[in-house]
Amino acid sequence: MREKIEKLLNDYKTGKIDVDEFINELRWFPFENIEFAHVDHHRTLKHNFPEVILCQWKTPEQVKEIAKRILEKSNFLLATRANPEHFNAVKKIAKDAKYNELARTITVARGEIKKDDKKGKILIITAGTADLPVAEEAKVTAELLGNEVELLYDVGVAGIHRLLSNLDKLKSASVIIVVAGMEGALPSVVGGLVGVPVIAVPTSVGYGANFNGLAPLLTMLNTCAPGVVVVNIDNGFGAAFAATLMNRK
Repeated sequence: MREKIEKLLNDYKTGKIDVDEFINELRWFPFENIEFAHVDHHRTLKHNFPEVILCQWKTPEQVKEIAKRILEKSNFLLATRANPEHFNAVKKIAKDAKYNELARTITVARGEIKKDDKKGKILIITAGTADLPVAEEAKVTAELLGNEVELLYDVGVAGIHRLLSNLDKLKSASVIIVVAGMEGALPSVVGGLVGVPVIAVPTSVGYGANFNGLAPLLTMLNTCAPGVVVVNIDNGFGAAFAATLMNRK
C-alpha cells in the first residue's frame, strides 16, 4: 500500500497525472485488514457514505469489531439484517447507536445528515402491510443517505383505488421504490403512471406459489412498463442505495 501511494504522489509531482486523476486513484484504496474482514474506508469517496455492514451470517463480535473500525474514521454507520444480539454488541462501542426493530437496522449519526435541496423526493410504496419490514429498511437507508423520503403503505392492486387516490404523491417524487410480495404486480402499475425511475423490490411475502419471492421477482422482471428496474428479493437496502444515486443526478 505504501508503495502505491508513493508512486501516485510521485506521478502527481512530476506532472504525469493532474489533481483530478490523483483524487480518482485515491478512490480505490486504502482498506483496513482485520482477522476476518477488509474494511473499505474509502467507500466514502465513491458514495459519500462508509461501507455498510450486512449483519446476517456474522457473529455479534464480528459486527462490533467492523463497526468500531468504521466509526474510527466516520461519523455514520449503517448495519442491515441485524438482530438484538448484534445491536447489543455494537452498543458496547457506540452508546449512541439506534436499533430499528422493524427494519432490522443499526444506525449511528454523529452530526447533521446533509440534504441537498436540489435533490428530489424518494417515495417508497408498499403493496401490503406485510411488506413494511423491507420498506422500512429502504426508508432508514435512504434517510441516512440524505434523502427526503415519504412512505405510502398498503396500496396494492387488490384495492387499486387506494393507490389512485394518492396520485399527487406519485407525481411529486423523483424516484419511486415499490415493495410488493404475492404476485408482484404493483410496480408495473406504478411504472405505467409516472415518468420517473421505478425500483421494484420483490418480497418473500405470500402463500406457497409465491416461492419465497421468486414469483413476484419474475413478474417484475417481465414488466411491460418502461422505466422499471428490479433488485433482489427483500433487498430494501439495495433499492434505497440505487435510488440515492439516481436522485443525486
